[in-house]
Amino acid sequence: MENKRIERHPILPVPDREDILFTFNGKPLHAKKGEMISSALIANGINVFGHHHKDGSAQGIFCANGQCAKCTVIVDGIAIKSCMTAVTPGMEVFSAEGLPELPEDGGKPERQAIEELETDVLIIGGGPSGLAAAVELGKRGIQTLLIDDKHALGGKLVLQTHKFFGSEEDSHAGVRGHDIGKLLAAELASHPSVEVWLNSTAIYVFSDQKVGILKDGVYKIVTPKRILNAAGAREKFLRFSGNHLARIYGAGAFQTLVNRDLVRPTQRLFIIGGGNVGLIAGYHALQAGIEVVGLAEAMPRCGGYKVHADKLARLGVPIYTSHSILSANGNETVESVTITQIDDKFQRIPGTEKSFDCDTVLIAVGLDSLSEFTQQALDAGIPVYAAGDALEIAEASSAMFNGKIAGLSIARECGHPEVGEVPLEWLAKAQVLKSHPGAIKDYQDELPEEGVFPVIHCLQEIPCNPCTTVCPTNSIHTEDGSLMALPLYDGSCIGCAKCVLICPGLAITLVDYRKDPENPTITMPYEVFNIPRKVGDALELVDIDGNDLGSFAAVSVVEMKDRQTQLVRVQVPRAIAKKVASFRIQAAQVSQPLPEPIFNEKPADDAMICLCEKVTVGRVRSLIRSGITNLNHIKAITRAGMGPCGAKTCETLIKNLLREEGIPVEQVVPNTKRPVFVEVSLGKFPQGGSDE
Repeated sequence: MENKRIERHPILPVPDREDILFTFNGKPLHAKKGEMISSALIANGINVFGHHHKDGSAQGIFCANGQCAKCTVIVDGIAIKSCMTAVTPGMEVFSAEGLPELPEDGGKPERQAIEELETDVLIIGGGPSGLAAAVELGKRGIQTLLIDDKHALGGKLVLQTHKFFGSEEDSHAGVRGHDIGKLLAAELASHPSVEVWLNSTAIYVFSDQKVGILKDGVYKIVTPKRILNAAGAREKFLRFSGNHLARIYGAGAFQTLVNRDLVRPTQRLFIIGGGNVGLIAGYHALQAGIEVVGLAEAMPRCGGYKVHADKLARLGVPIYTSHSILSANGNETVESVTITQIDDKFQRIPGTEKSFDCDTVLIAVGLDSLSEFTQQALDAGIPVYAAGDALEIAEASSAMFNGKIAGLSIARECGHPEVGEVPLEWLAKAQVLKSHPGAIKDYQDELPEEGVFPVIHCLQEIPCNPCTTVCPTNSIHTEDGSLMALPLYDGSCIGCAKCVLICPGLAITLVDYRKDPENPTITMPYEVFNIPRKVGDALELVDIDGNDLGSFAAVSVVEMKDRQTQLVRVQVPRAIAKKVASFRIQAAQVSQPLPEPIFNEKPADDAMICLCEKVTVGRVRSLIRSGITNLNHIKAITRAGMGPCGAKTCETLIKNLLREEGIPVEQVVPNTKRPVFVEVSLGKFPQGGSDE
């Protein structure tokens, strides 16, 4: 069986984890202790976990977050989500082939009394905003229960190997995301008034102001005086031909595999979506030793930070703006992808189709806030707050800061008037941290032609300033002193390279004329050193846009272990010294399109709009054109939204289709929400007293 485990990573330690044995369809396999079934299967080269009972299509993972049901397998006769269930020694796992047979009736289950607890504050979600809020509450000794459905705190921080943007003072800018998660969790542990439940999922906020929680598989009821919804967001899906194939991942699932579980799920990846999530996932793929064939973005410019897009382009990943996916092609799993150029109305331009050989498609086209708990609490009359992506979609630096604000606000409402009002400067900074990328400007003029100095390749206004705080000579500052303004060099550089090492966008190089004014030395940061570059190696130098500047030998490679970064130096003619931004590591042939495009001439309506119930776009479109705009009617006729995910994926797609068909939003009757957040076996709901 093929081993898909990552044995060496440039950023993450590879721990020596205990091997355990389990079986899949009767075949013995190795897993790592504590890892999820889905990760163990993929590590063993198994990407198809079963087949759908309606059309026999292959099922794998998509979200790895318990939000969908594509990864369902059978354990002990029960259908479970493999991405949320840990392997245990000797576990017998079977693929879900068609409708599973129910286990024999074991008689009346033993009923246990439900444990009920009370707390001043319940925080749902242990990601950046939930942790930041809990720390503020813990500082004031407020009784708080924080729950999270994973086995470790940090949320998406656990998956982030890159250095964070924002403010060094308020959001740990310049520190890697997974390290920030550990810092926040450690700080929280020092506050005994905050209790943490891991492996715990909020099921529902009931009208009697109680919250059902499944903790380690045991159902409990908590009565909170206040709730903070910090549950994050779920990933959006897309309509395209072949969207039912296995090996189509959400970005979160991909990052979970490569950065949490150290599993390499693919050899050749194609990314759809040029926001920060897609761009960062592409960089993480390179760090995991995966070829990134390309990235397609529907807008004329990537919506993520320019430094993220520049970083990919410099390393050799082509970015196709004004392009969208036309189809994923293959039998059971992805074998190739076809993209097409689109016009300003997002319509396909015939003749522009390109197909690429790849084995995985990553979908990164945005997030939907997990607002269910907020609405349920409001309906129940419980004071409720929201922070992070559950409030609005933004960067993790913003989530941490508005979590801090939420914690302060809740503390005041809990009877701590000494807290006072949230400072106006906090509110102002919160607005800046959630800002969309701003204007793109030119390079700084009048840089010297002597000595040593930084060239700052960060040309877009984004909330970020660690380079200004780390410079020992105070020679880097922003244009107007604000967090959003571009950094500029003005002073005397000593060549310490601290700005090069801390820059989250890897967007600063040093130019040093002191040794040879005609052939200055360029210092560049490098974080993908599992693809090694050694002294004497020819480096294909590129400018900020990935344009070729020629091949030059590396004269020095210095490993800065405390920053998990290498400083790579080359000597180049002075004419190009200030243009050098990095060097290409991925060969151009990796991204060559196939000789002829592969696509279906009529792909739009054969795509799946509901993966759980296998409902096509064409089926729903025909109902809309017949005059049906009530999502409950569409659900009753087609079953779209009745599957295990509870319409979490298809509702957004159906609403998009309604808008595409010209139906005003006020004419659309929304789905009646399923009264539990995730599906739960009835055996998990014991009750005290008699069954009579």
